[in-house]
Amino acid sequence: MLNSTWLGRVTFSDALALQEEIVARKTADPSAPDELLLLEHEPVYTIGRTPDQTSLRDPANLPHPVVQTNRGGQATYHGPGQLIGYPILDLRTRGQDLHRYLRGLEEVLIALLAEYGVAGERSPGFAVNICGDLAPFNAITPCGLAGVEMTSLSHECGREITVREAADRMKTHFGAYDCAKLAVSGE
Repeated sequence: MLNSTWLGRVTFSDALALQEEIVARKTADPSAPDELLLLEHEPVYTIGRTPDQTSLRDPANLPHPVVQTNRGGQATYHGPGQLIGYPILDLRTRGQDLHRYLRGLEEVLIALLAEYGVAGERSPGFAVNICGDLAPFNAITPCGLAGVEMTSLSHECGREITVREAADRMKTHFGAYDCAKLAVSGE
């Protein structure tokens, strides 16, 4: 069973605390439902535990706070207008294959974009710029990928799309996607 919840705009620290609470609940009770948290963050840069933090460019002059996380990887920006998804799933029921699961997650995002007439391609991570100001990306090298230009779904579609609209559609795609089938059959 999967519970999908739209949280609206949430600080990074509050979202992290909620994720930790859900993980603790699922650890104590393996029958607890899987969760998909959909939200926007208040403006924040995150960076993984890598010693190379050059993707922050000029850390002393960033327009928003930086949070070091326990993930790997370089800096990224999260803020208003960006759909953030935090799936909290028991992969033991999905064949315990993280890489296969991640490919499935990418397929869900590609399907969401296709619904809007935008061709998506595989890229690590689960954050989709729906609308809003993309200028904060200019202060970093997003995910350490030099020469990458950020865009938004609204820009690509030529019309305003709200994060809530995209989140509602994401719930449908994520819920319809059979991760268990993918993990077991290897499709």
